[in-house]
Amino acid sequence: MTQNSSHNIDEKVIKDFGNEWNNFDQSTINDKDLIKAFNQYFTIFPKNFLNKNMEGFDMGCGSGRWAKIIAPSVKKLNCIDPSLEALNVAKKNLINFKNVYFHNKSVNEKFIEPNSQDFGYCLGVLHHITETQKGIESCFNLLKKNSPFLIYLYYRFDNKPIWFKIIWKLSDYFRKLISKLPFKIKKKVTFLIALAIYYPLSKMSKVINAIGINVKNFPLSDYKNKSFYFMATDSLDRFGTKLEKRFTKKEIEKMLLNAGFVNIKFSENTPYWVALAWKK
Repeated sequence: MTQNSSHNIDEKVIKDFGNEWNNFDQSTINDKDLIKAFNQYFTIFPKNFLNKNMEGFDMGCGSGRWAKIIAPSVKKLNCIDPSLEALNVAKKNLINFKNVYFHNKSVNEKFIEPNSQDFGYCLGVLHHITETQKGIESCFNLLKKNSPFLIYLYYRFDNKPIWFKIIWKLSDYFRKLISKLPFKIKKKVTFLIALAIYYPLSKMSKVINAIGINVKNFPLSDYKNKSFYFMATDSLDRFGTKLEKRFTKKEIEKMLLNAGFVNIKFSENTPYWVALAWKK
């Protein structure tokens, strides 16, 4: 892997995500589906907290899909991404927002004044960097006192049965192989995975859930009410990324505490694990 240790990034991973957001720029997702997905992450974020006097950050903004919902509620939103290609997609998607500022930077680069941000969020990003703990600490340093931080990191199936973990382990062997393919081939392979695995399993879980059976441990049940576009995007994300880390709830809590955060709360709904923490 080509790594930049000072910036806490892997150049190949950054390139992969630039390609992903260029191909799945999220612009065709309707507002209803976008808000539904947004609420899965932000359900534990304090309601009515944001206001027009606040400045915050979206760390690893990707296509800017979450920024599109946050920006109207605040004075200034800093959208940050180490991939210039991803940032250009975000600029296109957020062209109507004059209060959004774009930064082609990594999580550990110092470019925003420390202790200056009223809130921050980093969703699905820091499990794809070389040193997750340092990334969390950098986010902590940007925040003012008494400010909230929302984070989502891939879970290590600590709330799942052993057979679920075995299925994931098998799928991870495929990820390691697929992620090495040229992007054009990787895109086709992951699209077929979404079509042949994500779609039928998600719809099967929807039918099973409709007859009153709990599908919490049914693979890919989180997609039961989502469009195929989400499945194709996430299949590329899941199987096309070379660097992937996973953490238990306790490990995430420990990293947040070590960074200085307090009052940590986890969402008990999918996706796992989303956590809200506060800078004391």
